[in-house]
Amino acid sequence: MRFSFGSFFSNDVGVDLGTANTLVYVKGEGIVVNEPSIVALDRDRRKLVAVGAEAREMMGRTPENIVTVRPLKDGVIADFDVAEEMLRYFIRRAQRNRFLVRPRVVVCVPSGITEVEKRAVRDAAERAGAREVFLVAEPMAAAIGVGLPVNEPVGSMVIDIGGGTSEIAVISLSGVVTHVSERVGGDEMDQAIVQFMKKAHNLLIGERMAEQIKVQIGSAYPLEKELEMPVKGRDLIANIPKTVVVRSEEVREALQEPVNIIVNATRMALERTPPELSSDILDRGVIMTGGGSLLKGLDRRLREETGLPVSVMDDPLTCVARGAGKILENIEEYRKVLF
Repeated sequence: MRFSFGSFFSNDVGVDLGTANTLVYVKGEGIVVNEPSIVALDRDRRKLVAVGAEAREMMGRTPENIVTVRPLKDGVIADFDVAEEMLRYFIRRAQRNRFLVRPRVVVCVPSGITEVEKRAVRDAAERAGAREVFLVAEPMAAAIGVGLPVNEPVGSMVIDIGGGTSEIAVISLSGVVTHVSERVGGDEMDQAIVQFMKKAHNLLIGERMAEQIKVQIGSAYPLEKELEMPVKGRDLIANIPKTVVVRSEEVREALQEPVNIIVNATRMALERTPPELSSDILDRGVIMTGGGSLLKGLDRRLREETGLPVSVMDDPLTCVARGAGKILENIEEYRKVLF
């Protein structure tokens, strides 16, 4: 009998280690952790105060001795020690039997990641408690998560827009044939809104308010009915709190630069795609995943720019984590997509 006590006592996990959010999938259970990739630290004692949603609530509201840190930037680890602590916290939270056997961990990373950055992710996962670490490209995990036939000789195009990176990949026969990775995503959109509010309204706003503006009235294509919302911040001239009303047309103009980078990256990926796979993409269309794909009208803008059918997947925020879960459930079948 081939029986593994390790598999019986440990829960192997898949981790979508994102710039904005970290999701953890436990084999046999599904997604058990979906939290912001934010850590609050006591600056004096270098000790964890809070992780995830609790730390996010503290952003911009902490006393001098507590600092909120985002350990990932542009899809890769910027602060190794804090990233390791955060990963350990999330893995332990997902592991019910953590005292028995250390888990195998599949970590999703950007397709444009360097060897040094791969090593940093692998080391962080091992030091956080993994006994074995596999890495998989985020567009590949997203394709598996939405059920595309990645093992077959047909072309599938995936656009995965996260907090720190936008990944455009053409996949066939368990491999990435063409990929373009831009370090532009939801965070760049938020920063563009912050800068716009300074220039156009002399109003200083925080990242969380910028994100609210993006979600509520941000768009990449003219809306059927334009929107507006009140925005609170600090007047840069009078230095007192102030509220201004912002229109969706203004926000769309502010988001032009990051949106154009994503559009141009998609065109570049299509230019590099072999003709046979191009015909598959024309027939099958392009799928969009990741939180950034929820920007109003972005799919329509890409449809107009490329002439291809473009569709946003259901629950795009969890596609990558679900793909990591499918890999865990049948790791031998997907061995070729791992590195």
